[in-house]
Amino acid sequence: MRSGAKRSFAIVAAMLAVVILLAACGSNNNKNTGNESAGNGSDKPLTKVKVVLDWTPNTNHTGLYVARDKGYFKEQGLDVEIIQPGQDGADKMVASGGAEFGVGYQESLTMARIAGVPLVSVAAVIQHNTSGFASPASKGIDSPKKFEGKTYGGWGAPVEEAVIGSLMQEENADVTKVKMLSIGDTDFFTAVKRDIDFAWIYYAWTGVEAELRGEKLNMVYLTDYSDKLDYYTPLLETSEKMIAEKPEIVKAFVAGAAKGYQFAIDHPEDAAEVLIKAEPDLNADLVRASQKWLSPKYTDDASQWGVQKKEVWVNYSQWMFEHKLLEKELDADKAFTNDFLPKA
Repeated sequence: MRSGAKRSFAIVAAMLAVVILLAACGSNNNKNTGNESAGNGSDKPLTKVKVVLDWTPNTNHTGLYVARDKGYFKEQGLDVEIIQPGQDGADKMVASGGAEFGVGYQESLTMARIAGVPLVSVAAVIQHNTSGFASPASKGIDSPKKFEGKTYGGWGAPVEEAVIGSLMQEENADVTKVKMLSIGDTDFFTAVKRDIDFAWIYYAWTGVEAELRGEKLNMVYLTDYSDKLDYYTPLLETSEKMIAEKPEIVKAFVAGAAKGYQFAIDHPEDAAEVLIKAEPDLNADLVRASQKWLSPKYTDDASQWGVQKKEVWVNYSQWMFEHKLLEKELDADKAFTNDFLPKA
């Protein structure tokens, strides 16, 4: 599972070019083929669509695999192919029509929209941000103040220093006293023993892996220090073009995904086995432990899986704007919608 910093930030710089791509090829890729149906149990042919992941398969994606392999997408008239993003990344693939749906993040979708790329979030996969800054307990980094004099390992995205600085400011600490090191895809457990002191992780994957390894971590969660950093990560996204031209397909996809994630909430053990069977190269013990930890957090305190609040979009985009990560403020109403969620 990706670090909280390693998102689509490198891709966003190229997003304006994608707008041109949309005009050139979007109409062909999303052309109505005449065989589309959102029916269930009919003899009508299934509509083929793709959903592109944000990273290698993990428990953020379990609901999608459940929906595919238990036939929930098929019930909605869809033949869904789950693909990995490659070098282009999920945002760019969805924006250009290379995939109808994708797994994205509020931060990268916000930056994409500011760049003129019309992506829309249609469901929150997890209700609250479960990411934070992790370090071996032996290093004693149990608060942002203790980031001073330490080395952070990340990917060089501006948001990383902004988030670290924001947390440190809460404790009157100085972010200039943190050494920022780019470590790319280096394994967290290797990096903290060799090159760095702390990194940005999702506890549901790397944190749970640390538990299985018997390696104690200190976690500094973003949400412990700022409500504005409690954003949707990850989420399911599509394009404005899909919503405008094929709303019935969007509704069918979200309905299937919702049923898949609800199954994972109600039956985490069985859902874990679905993911393990679909992706046998994954560490099965890690998948099972991660699923147990994560399943309750898919919905958490929300009224239903997938629902999003405008205040979350406004708060985080304002934080990004205040920290000079955005050139202008976000029109939050256009960035997300709850309209395609099944009626609770």
